[in-house]
Amino acid sequence: MLIGRERELSALTRLLGEPWTGGDSTLIAGSWGNGKSALLRAALADLRQDPGTCVVSAVADPLERELPFGLVRRLFEQLGADNDPSEPPFCDGTPDVARMLAPWEQRPDGPAATVTGQDAEALGGLYRLIVRLAGERRLLIAVDDLQWADPHSLRWLRYLLRRADHLPLVVLAALGPGEADPHTAAVATVEPLFPHRLTLDGLADDAVEALVTQVLGEAPEQPFTVACRAATGGNPLLLHAVLRGLRASGQRPRAELADRIAEHVPTDLGSAVLMRMQEVDPHAVTTAQAVAVLGGAPDIDLITEVTGLPEPAVADAAHRLVGTGWMTGTEHGLSFVCDVLPAAVAAVVLPSRRGDLHLRAARHLLAHDAPLLRTAAHLLLSPLGEPWVPEALGRAATLAAEQGDEALAAALLRRALREELTAELRATLLATLGELELASSLPVAVRSLERSLELSTDPTKQTAIARKLAGALLALDRHPDALETLRGTSDALRGTDPAQAMRLEIDFIHTSLSEATSAPAVMPRLMELDVSDAAGSPVQRPLAALLSLRAAMAGTSTREVVTLARLALSHGMSPKDDESIVYTSAVTSLGAAGESELALSYADAAVRAAHPGISAFHYAHALTTRANIYCRLGRLADCQADAEAALGALDSIGVGPCNGLSTFAITTLAETLLRQGKLADAEDLLVRGELGGRLNGNWINDYVLMVRGWLRCAQGRLEEGLADFLLCGERTCARAMPNPGFFPWRSEAALVHAALRQGEAARALAEEEVRLARIWGVPEVTGVALRALGVVVGGRTGLDLLGEAVRLLDGTPARVRYAQALADCGVLARKVGRLSEARAHLRQAVSVAHECAATSLADQALAELRAAGDRPRTRTFHGVGALTPTERRVADLAGRGLTNREIAQRLFVGLRTVEVHLTNVYGKLAIDGRAGLTRALAISDADEQT
Repeated sequence: MLIGRERELSALTRLLGEPWTGGDSTLIAGSWGNGKSALLRAALADLRQDPGTCVVSAVADPLERELPFGLVRRLFEQLGADNDPSEPPFCDGTPDVARMLAPWEQRPDGPAATVTGQDAEALGGLYRLIVRLAGERRLLIAVDDLQWADPHSLRWLRYLLRRADHLPLVVLAALGPGEADPHTAAVATVEPLFPHRLTLDGLADDAVEALVTQVLGEAPEQPFTVACRAATGGNPLLLHAVLRGLRASGQRPRAELADRIAEHVPTDLGSAVLMRMQEVDPHAVTTAQAVAVLGGAPDIDLITEVTGLPEPAVADAAHRLVGTGWMTGTEHGLSFVCDVLPAAVAAVVLPSRRGDLHLRAARHLLAHDAPLLRTAAHLLLSPLGEPWVPEALGRAATLAAEQGDEALAAALLRRALREELTAELRATLLATLGELELASSLPVAVRSLERSLELSTDPTKQTAIARKLAGALLALDRHPDALETLRGTSDALRGTDPAQAMRLEIDFIHTSLSEATSAPAVMPRLMELDVSDAAGSPVQRPLAALLSLRAAMAGTSTREVVTLARLALSHGMSPKDDESIVYTSAVTSLGAAGESELALSYADAAVRAAHPGISAFHYAHALTTRANIYCRLGRLADCQADAEAALGALDSIGVGPCNGLSTFAITTLAETLLRQGKLADAEDLLVRGELGGRLNGNWINDYVLMVRGWLRCAQGRLEEGLADFLLCGERTCARAMPNPGFFPWRSEAALVHAALRQGEAARALAEEEVRLARIWGVPEVTGVALRALGVVVGGRTGLDLLGEAVRLLDGTPARVRYAQALADCGVLARKVGRLSEARAHLRQAVSVAHECAATSLADQALAELRAAGDRPRTRTFHGVGALTPTERRVADLAGRGLTNREIAQRLFVGLRTVEVHLTNVYGKLAIDGRAGLTRALAISDADEQT
């Protein structure tokens, strides 16, 4: 108990060990539990063994505050019988203290009006006894809990302290916080008479650490020490109690326990605390229990309401609890001085009483228009059966969700669902709860949404619930269940609400298209639909999204795709009034139509709107969509960042890498790793996603086959890569998706056939893709097809085809595809002997691939460039990074305003050399002359640093 009090004990021991002068009396002050009594006992321990010191001690009892001289009696009744026989004895031979006390009252500075007559004679005898004892040996009077001493004893002690300078007498007292009443004034008259004062505050961190080590037998981690001190205020009594609880539960003093210190309060602490509080005020216990149960800092009005006590009684109790150091009072209300105390006090309150206090508090706060969430905090813990509670909880849940606290909103709804409710209200609450649970646990959300759909009778609500449920089921790879949910609900609503039935049908068709087994059955209905079927209604936008996908699948009209997609996405990719994955189809269709940058703008907006704290599911979906567009644009670093963030968001709601919802993000990430030359990482990613073997019929796996085919070919496993490309083609054709804008499987398979010297098959596939691409009319798609045909055909004809591919791709945002065509064009130009042309194409290929971070392609182009006789110093042929050291020095000097002649003189080179270097600089920085040199250097340097 004395850990952290070594300095005070040393000072006290030194003081008591020196020759007494009568002026060494000391007062030990501090709040409850800070170790005053322990320090007092430790200081007296050695002196009790000293035959030259007479020690008399007593503890003031709050129950004896009304007993005159009660403390004095207990101090001196312990003396032996070796006193003056002339003094009136007790029956056991000790002096009659009561008779000795009385004469003191007759002294001029004593309150003679209080005690008169025969008692005055006794006080004179007691005083003479003290004088005699002090003359024979040293006398130490020790008083613990001085704040509880009776007024008569306090006046006597004051009298004694004022005369102690003339006697070998020392008074040692411990003073804790007392109640704020007239009695405090009596204590206040004694305090200044002590020449020395030791004040005990909470223990410092080093002392807490030592105490933890002693009790738990292990040195604590620093966050644990800090948390212990904060939770207990450094109070040794509370620290010991908490540490005992931790030791009993087998806990170790680790950092991860720091936030749960108050959970390990032993059960006996609350009772001990309340016993001490009972001494403060008759209503202190009831008030303290209310504060502990309600939490926070309730004001006097609220405490009065929940306890049923009169307001003056609560105010008095609060005043005394603050005065004795148990609580603090602020303008907002009353609270305990540290976290352990309310936990200890609340633990001994009966559950039924706690529930009643919370219900009373909620009713009072609601009636006084308190903040709704403050009221709801009490409703969460109130007993069942109040008819007004569910409605209040529902409103509070809505407010919590609006403020971004989904966890609280879900807790409020679960509490409301425990009440007796109508079927429709229960359905509404379950639907809201299920939507919130989508951000934390899909399996749990499914259970809530299924129950809600069973109970609801409102068509609009049924539609919304069914669509959210289907989305969650799809995320959990429960495709048949999702289809059945959509189909069944749509059929049930067709007769009563055709618009809602169509909305469900749109999602049903879209979901059916995603599986090879279910796609054929919905194709006839898909072909029947027209956007005019829903003109002017809320169903028009989702229908337009579905029909834009239909147009892109057919590959016949880019204008139709773009027109329908713009209509579909007029409220964004994830509209708040109609969130659905069908809108993503419109974004994907834009990419297939060569409008990748437009698609990116919609994906950007969706990512900004779908914050992870609002919906991890929609956030991950938006991130994955944007990542895939980045990949198509050749922005591989951005793609990787988004794909990894999407997988992290999915993991946060329990969707692991083996879940179908993760497949799109995993495959996109694998493609960008592959483009960066990280083949092992891409392979590992596919294996962890269980995408290395046989794949089910979901259309996202068509993309997996493409990426896996590229990876197999890059690994030199050409036959396996070819099999993946051909299987992708088989599956897309089964879905009536001939458009190469989605997956250019024919051109990739053609390239592998050519590498395997299967020229006839290679040419047939390549020519077929060129034919379909020209029908589709998207430069990017046509360029990709021509690139494959050019490689397959070879020779000068092939070089012409590759040249056309380069020209087409140069005007598109598909930078990696452009770099591939440049590299192939350079390789073929070298083979036919056109070395200058080859080097130009290969340099450009290296630069573009380098800009995209397509490391593998850049390395291949560099190798071909060296084979063409070039000796490149850098991976880029544009920007500052492409400048040679000499070119950079020339550029810097020219940028500073030096003439060509001055530069030549500075560098000791010829004038013509400077001119040649500057010409190269202008070309690499894409500027016309000196006028743009300074700005180009600054911009390029900034880009390089970024």
